[in-house]
Amino acid sequence: MQVWLQDPALWLMILFIVPLFLRVPIAVALGFAALTVAWLWDMGIAMISYNFFAGIAKFPLLAIPFFVVAGFVMERAGIAARIVGLMQVLTGAMTGGLGIVAVAVATFWGAVSGSGPATVAALGLILIPGMAQAGYDKAFSAATVSVTSGLAIVIPPSIAFIIYGGVADVSVPALFAAGFVPGLVVAAFLMVAVLIISHRKGYKGHKPDKTSWQALREASWGVFMPVIILGGIYGGIFSPTEAAAVAVFYGLFVGVFVYRTIDSLKMLREIFADSVRATAVVMIVVTCAGLFSWVATAVGLVEKGSAVLLSLSGDPVMVLLMINVILLLAGMVLDAISIYYVLLPFMLPIVQHFHWDPIWFGVMMTVNLAIGQVTPPVAVNLYMGANISGLSMEQVSRAALPLIFASLLALVVIILFPQLSTFLPHLFGLA
Repeated sequence: MQVWLQDPALWLMILFIVPLFLRVPIAVALGFAALTVAWLWDMGIAMISYNFFAGIAKFPLLAIPFFVVAGFVMERAGIAARIVGLMQVLTGAMTGGLGIVAVAVATFWGAVSGSGPATVAALGLILIPGMAQAGYDKAFSAATVSVTSGLAIVIPPSIAFIIYGGVADVSVPALFAAGFVPGLVVAAFLMVAVLIISHRKGYKGHKPDKTSWQALREASWGVFMPVIILGGIYGGIFSPTEAAAVAVFYGLFVGVFVYRTIDSLKMLREIFADSVRATAVVMIVVTCAGLFSWVATAVGLVEKGSAVLLSLSGDPVMVLLMINVILLLAGMVLDAISIYYVLLPFMLPIVQHFHWDPIWFGVMMTVNLAIGQVTPPVAVNLYMGANISGLSMEQVSRAALPLIFASLLALVVIILFPQLSTFLPHLFGLA
C-alpha cells in the first residue's frame, strides 16, 4: 500500500485533477502537477526550463499566432459581413435560409480563423441579430452559430491539427487535407438539422436586396482567401506556417487598400493587442501541457494508461468506442489543446497496436473534441453565443441539443468510413 502511494504517476494525476475540481485554470493545473512531481521525485529540475522552451520552439507552432492575427484582421476588415451578405442572397427567402447561411458562413470562416470562439465572436454580432429580426428564435440562432463555429478546429487550416501533428508527429498538410471532407460532412448534417427545425417552426429567410453578382463581387476578396491559403499549401508553394503569414498580409491588404475599413494605427494596435492576448492564452496552455506530457512519459503514466485501456478489451471496436466516450467527456470540461497533450500520448500506442491510420484517428479525435467544445458544462462557444445574444447558458444549451445530436451522427459516419479522411491526403500525395 505504501509503495502504491509513492507512485509518481498516481500523484501526477491527483495533483492535476484536484485543482481542476477547484476551478484552477487548466494551464496552472497542468504546470503545477508537472513541477511538483518533477521536484519531489528529483527528475532534474534544471530540465524544466529547457522543456518549457522546447514546448513552443517548434516551427509548425509559429502558424498559431499568424492564424490568430489573420482571423482578427479579416473580422475588422469587414469580410465577414460581406460573406454573410453573399450567402443571404444565394439562399433568398427559402425556409431555413438564414439558418443555412449561419452554418455555411461559420463553416467557411473556420477556414480563416481556426478558432471556435473567434468565429462565434466574428459572426455572432452579425448573424444572431439578423436571424432574430427575421423571426428566428434567438436561442436557436445563437445555438446554430455557436455549434457550427466548433467546425473551426476541423476545417483547414486548423490550429488543432497543428497541435495534433506536433504531438503525434504527423504531417500537418496531410491533416489539413484530411479534415476538409469530414468538416463538410458535419456541416451537411447540421444543415439538415437546421432545415428540419426551420420547417417545423416556420422560419423563413427574406428576399435579397441585391443581385447575386453584386454580392459575389463585394465578397470576392474574402472568398479567395481560403483558396489562396489552401491552394498554396497543397500546391507546394508554401508551408502551413508560411501560409499563415500570407493570410495576415492578404487580410491587411484587403482591409487597408480594398475595403479601407482598417483606416487607422489605433485599429491596427487593437488588432495586434487582441491577437497577442488570444495567442498568449493558447501558448501558455501549450507550454504547460507539453511539460505535463514530458513528466507523464518519464514516470510511466503513458504506458500505464495505455495498458489499462487495452486490458479492458481486445476488441478494436470496443476500444474505439471507449476512446470516443473518453474524448467526448474530456471535451466537455477541457479545451482541445490540453486534451491533445494530456490524452493523446496514452492513445498513440493503441493506434499503433491496432494499426489504425494516425491521420484518420486525428480527424476523428478533432471532430469529437469539436463536439465536446459545444457540449455543456464547459462549452466556450455556447458561452460566447449566450453573451452575444443576451440569453442564459441554459436557453442556448437547450436549443443546441438537436444540433449536437446531428454532429454526433456525422461523427459516426466519419468513424465508419475512414476513406472520407484519407482520400484527399492520398490524392495529393501527402500520406
